[in-house]
Amino acid sequence: MRAADAIVLAGGRASRMGGIDKPGLVIGGRSLLDAALSAVAGCEHTVVVGPHRPELAPNLLQVREVPPGSGPVAAIDAGLRALNADPAPLVVVLAADMPFLTSAAIAALMRREAETGADAVFAADDAGRPQYLIGLWRRAALVAELAKLDSPVNQPMKALIPTDTVIVSVPGVADVDTDDEVLRARAEAATVTAVAGSSSEAGADDSDISPRPPLTVDEARNVLRSDLSRLTAYRTQLRAVRGAALAAPLTAHGPLPRFDVSAMDGYAVSGDGPWRLRRDIGFAGGQRPVGLLSGEAVRIATGAHVPDGTTAVLRDEFAEVRPGHALHRLPDTPLREDIRRRGEDRGAGDLVAAASTPVSPALISAAASVEVSEALVRGPVRARIVMTGDEIRSDGPLQSGQTRDSIGPALPDILSYYGIRTVDRVHLRDTPSGFDEVLTATEDIDLLVVVGATGGGAADQLRGAIARAQARLLVHRLRLRPGGSTLVAELRSGTTVLGLPGNPFAAVATLMALAAAIVEGRTGARPGRPLTGPLHNAAAITAAVPRIVPARIAPYGGWLGEPQMSTAHLGDLVDRDGLVLVPAQAADGVTAEFLPLPA
Repeated sequence: MRAADAIVLAGGRASRMGGIDKPGLVIGGRSLLDAALSAVAGCEHTVVVGPHRPELAPNLLQVREVPPGSGPVAAIDAGLRALNADPAPLVVVLAADMPFLTSAAIAALMRREAETGADAVFAADDAGRPQYLIGLWRRAALVAELAKLDSPVNQPMKALIPTDTVIVSVPGVADVDTDDEVLRARAEAATVTAVAGSSSEAGADDSDISPRPPLTVDEARNVLRSDLSRLTAYRTQLRAVRGAALAAPLTAHGPLPRFDVSAMDGYAVSGDGPWRLRRDIGFAGGQRPVGLLSGEAVRIATGAHVPDGTTAVLRDEFAEVRPGHALHRLPDTPLREDIRRRGEDRGAGDLVAAASTPVSPALISAAASVEVSEALVRGPVRARIVMTGDEIRSDGPLQSGQTRDSIGPALPDILSYYGIRTVDRVHLRDTPSGFDEVLTATEDIDLLVVVGATGGGAADQLRGAIARAQARLLVHRLRLRPGGSTLVAELRSGTTVLGLPGNPFAAVATLMALAAAIVEGRTGARPGRPLTGPLHNAAAITAAVPRIVPARIAPYGGWLGEPQMSTAHLGDLVDRDGLVLVPAQAADGVTAEFLPLPA
């Protein structure tokens, strides 16, 4: 890769934070400026634009935009002028307001520039939004764009963006512009530090507090299937545990069929016809007719035990009874035995279902047919739903500032669709110790579904509680819109914590995307087959990051995603068939996964 210089913007007014020195804010044990300088440590020359900072290393250039506080374009112009001596062909430009920025982000920009030769490559955050204050420029292009301006003072950053640009999704480039975002970042850093501390006990390196990049839905599912702790296996009646999974192979106790039975309604016959028809009849579950002599026949029903001496069953539609109780085969009808022989489907000890098979109506029926009513299983998963926030109200009239709980009543049915049994549903007020108490009272459940409080804002306390509980964090965030703040952790008790966004559509969508994988991870059930097909209007609804949107089944096969939707309620799911996972930067007809809505 070609050499690059770096311009680090460390001034600005931070007007939404009361004018504080934002680059000096400490998150996760280091300042925002330190994070930026660490990310560009491999650059040839680095200039910091902002107030003079005597604590910086002497090899770092320091300049100030003129006049001070005149915007990022003026700061970039000042920084570029300071790098005139022995300039590198590329220039990294970044703001010192990204607490989790690492050199990996800069390397990603460098790789993309080498592939495309674009004038500028900018990062996109987890939500797919371009971040123009973390970019890699061709120096000549940056000089040319600055020269087009009458003055760089108080110019918006978009005034500088060249036509030939590339946007690349890069983890760890979320900035902090408000007090709530600082709190959220500190909560994330605390969670990651706690996880790193647990790992360091096993010899892992815990020096980097940067959060892991968000996982794609498929990556998150694989983590949940492989890393969640299995439930304890126990023996029970199969009909009582739909949603569980077999913990051991299930084998037949007896043969199927148990004896020779008629496969059709008709006549049990012995020998070649015609036959003399007896007056007795064989019924399924009734007394077995006495044995047949050669040339005899007896009326018989499907499933009835055929009498000894039976050589075949003659179907009703192939038979004709003539005067004198003489039974004849109709001309030109095929010769068939139509007898299901003892054990022809399964013999005693034959495999009915392998370990990890989900307990479904089909499995319960298949087991009963070979005299098996109980088995060794794991599950079903037992869940508690926790709705969070003082503003949420389930029942009664709404007071000022309150909103109706519109998703809590729907969640038990959605969980049930995936084989999860809801133990109870509770409402958690915004209190300092509420989440800590919820995380400790989990002895009677396997899954804690928390709706809201995952973002890390002032009232979003779940991540901090997860860190204090020394839980094992499995999914830190999702690379998905909406639903990026989703988390999955495992408490020391073994209980799984699924933290869903408070936004109603995002909560339901991410639950549907991950619920099956959680069940598979806890019960050991084999992964289900995804339902995929062409997404006919993908180009109209795709984005820089994967999306999940309501969808209809197209009359000609495949799916049609909803181009417009509101995430504040579930109204857009009415008269829809399900959700579709839209790949990033997708073209029409791309293969996409469809998640059917529970009926």
